[in-house]
Amino acid sequence: MTLFEELKARGLIAQVTNEAEIRDMIDNGKATFYIGFDCTADSLTAGHFMALTLMKRLQMAGNKPIALIGGGTTMIGDPSGRTDMRKMLTKEDIDHNAECFKRQMERFIDFSEGKAQMINNADWLLQLNYVDLLREVGACFSVNNMLRAECYKQRMEKGLSFLEFNYMIMQSYDFYHLFKEYGCNMQFGGDDQWSNMLGGTELIRRKLGKDAHAMTITLLTDSQGKKMGKTAGNAVWLDANKTSPYEFFQYWRNVDDADVLKCIRMLTFLPMEQINEMDSWEGSQLNTAKEILAYELTKMVHGEEEAEKAKQGAHALFAGGGDMANVPSTEITAVDFIDDGISAIDLLMLTGLTPSRGEARRLIEQGGMTVDGERVAGVTATVSKEAFDKGYILIKKGKKAYHKVILK
Repeated sequence: MTLFEELKARGLIAQVTNEAEIRDMIDNGKATFYIGFDCTADSLTAGHFMALTLMKRLQMAGNKPIALIGGGTTMIGDPSGRTDMRKMLTKEDIDHNAECFKRQMERFIDFSEGKAQMINNADWLLQLNYVDLLREVGACFSVNNMLRAECYKQRMEKGLSFLEFNYMIMQSYDFYHLFKEYGCNMQFGGDDQWSNMLGGTELIRRKLGKDAHAMTITLLTDSQGKKMGKTAGNAVWLDANKTSPYEFFQYWRNVDDADVLKCIRMLTFLPMEQINEMDSWEGSQLNTAKEILAYELTKMVHGEEEAEKAKQGAHALFAGGGDMANVPSTEITAVDFIDDGISAIDLLMLTGLTPSRGEARRLIEQGGMTVDGERVAGVTATVSKEAFDKGYILIKKGKKAYHKVILK
């Protein structure tokens, strides 16, 4: 099976501009391709995971990745997939986020000896003269065509700012610049980026009279949502300080039955023969598949040792075996108590299980918190020191989020 055939078999390819030419390029290691990452936070998320693993697959076949850090485009904000305008970030915030991205990408991509490049589009976008850009690039874009793009359609009713309207031009200019200066002949992105990507290929054709190619990767749909990376309203980060290895493991362990094999195909490096054997799995076998998925991805992001700890922690809680030492935990001391008791709301806040006291109150009111198997009765409930007679208590948030609180 060639690489292109494998990408199709894994369900990764949504659209391409010239399949025969793209197939030849990536199968023979002739593609220099880029994927862009806007620096909207100080960590990549599970939503970036597919792009990172795709870059790794292509690099392993001899192709050269360019990880394009969006230091310039982040100052505008991509309207794709949004119903409102993104938060405006300062240049200092963006520069900090870009450095964080670099450290995380190096776990996936080999940047040694010219095998890949990491480039920041701030290097050219922030130097552009507005009038020169209008004359050089503006004439190549039809406003009528731009307004028909899906990334703009969904924003028209609520209002699309002129700032965001320029995003397609900026992204197109990125491909044009990378094509001229770095020999980049292909771009990859999520299916929701197709209009922006076509803008880049058309700009290159019109300005240089040459062909370049675009190829989009499929994003998980159905019950997983249009994009990966968020659960219960919170992002699933690749930074262990924001989402612990155990929480990362549990996110993937809890994917819906209908999505687990999609995720295994798209995101893991398990052989297709092994994955195809799982097609007939059902019932409890799907739980085995979910654990395989969670273990493989946690190992890729956090290393084998952390993946093993996360698995053991999950077994301790859900299978009656494993090591409770690997369950996520928080230490508290006597100073956290008032009159030998600590409020349930304070416990949720100290453990980070809820981001605010308001959300903690709502969780308790809805019956979503238990302590050592007992449901917390109300928002004024407290937990006494005596409850820590074994050295810790076990809090459960909702159905599947566990946390051990240790009294030191």
